[in-house]
This record gives sequence, C-alpha cells and structure tokens, in this order.
Amino acid sequence: MTPELVIAGAGGFARETAAAVRAANEIRPAWRLRGFLDDDPATHGTGRGGVPILGPLSTVDDLPDVAVVVCIGNPRDPGVRRRVVQRLGLPAERYATIVHPTAQVGAGCLIGPGSVLLAQVVLTADVTVGSHVGVMPHTVLTHDDVIGDYVTIASGVRLGGGVRVEPGAYLGSGALVRESVTVGASSLLGMGSVVLQDVPPDEVWVGNPARRLRGSQLPAGAPGASPRSTT
Repeated sequence: MTPELVIAGAGGFARETAAAVRAANEIRPAWRLRGFLDDDPATHGTGRGGVPILGPLSTVDDLPDVAVVVCIGNPRDPGVRRRVVQRLGLPAERYATIVHPTAQVGAGCLIGPGSVLLAQVVLTADVTVGSHVGVMPHTVLTHDDVIGDYVTIASGVRLGGGVRVEPGAYLGSGALVRESVTVGASSLLGMGSVVLQDVPPDEVWVGNPARRLRGSQLPAGAPGASPRSTT
C-alpha cells in the first residue's frame, strides 16, 4: 500500500514539494498526498494546486499513521522550521524524505529524515545532508560537503568540496561557497554572495567577496516569526 503524506506548510516551498511528490509518483507510486497543514484558519477548507489544506499543524495528532514533511521557510526567520518541528514533537521515523526524480544523488551520500531535494539538485559524492533540510532547484553540493539540520539552501547555490554548513543557516539564491569553508549556525548568505572565508554563526554576509553586513537574529515578535503560509 502506498504510504500517506501530509506537508506542514502551504506556501511556495510546500507547493514545490507537492510537485516533487507528483513527479516521483509518475515514475513509481511513492506517496499518497493527503494535503497541506497551515495554522491560518482562513485557509482551512481551501486548497493549493489541487491539494487541500486540511487544517492547522496540530492535525498531525489525528493522523498517527501518516508521514510528515515540514516545508516552512523564511529568510527573515531562518529558525522557523526548527521551531515547527520542535512544536510537533514527532519521532524521526514519522518524517518523510522527499527527493525529486531529477535530482542526482551520488555514491556515499546520506540524506536525513524530513529533508527535501527539489528538481535538478546534484549531490556528487559523499555529501551528508542532515534532517529537515530544504535544498531548492539547481543546487550543486560537491564531494564531502556536510549540511547541518534545518539548513535552507535556495536555488542555484554552489558549494565547493568539503564545505560545512552548520545547523539553521540560510543560503540565498546563487550563493557560491569556496571549498573547505564553514558557514556558521543560523547565519544567512545574501543572494549571489561569493564566500571565500569562514562565516561566523548568527551573521548576515553579502557581496562579492562576501562581507559581514549585520547580525542575523530576528527580534522577538518581528514579522516572519509565524509559521502561517510561509515560503
């Protein structure tokens, strides 16, 4: 029997993940997608792209045999996915790993539970991707890269060999990271950044070559802290 799946979130990342599930199912039935979950009551009973929004995130408590993937992300608040996973409190085995059929996963690569690889992602060899990681289309992770839990890698990112991205970091679209560099926990790289040296934790770096712009911590209560319908 094809296992059932719900996607936590109903924004862009969630809909892209639903598209990856559909693409996989066209090759071989992998998941029966029950729907999205979203905390915004105005969305309940509606749908996105033909997929219903079943109710709030707490709906997972009523679906004990259904797999879950958390597809919530926001560059203004890179920690939102971690908070949602902690709030759900589910064991690791409840989380699905979604890999688009056009993604290339090389020998020795490992992908943790709850992670998503979208279309045309390439993992060359011996890449480790942690849990609840979102990797957007046309990203290339080369040999021996290590991606920590809750990292978001936007489209078109390129990492040289041996790069380490620590938990909770957010890499903006088109960022380039030199080999053997470490991107610190909860840091953020701006779009198109060219990173030639280690990035400390909790900082925003931008430019070519990338330089520190400011700290990355979002003030409590600032916009972007809610998990409703985020990207």
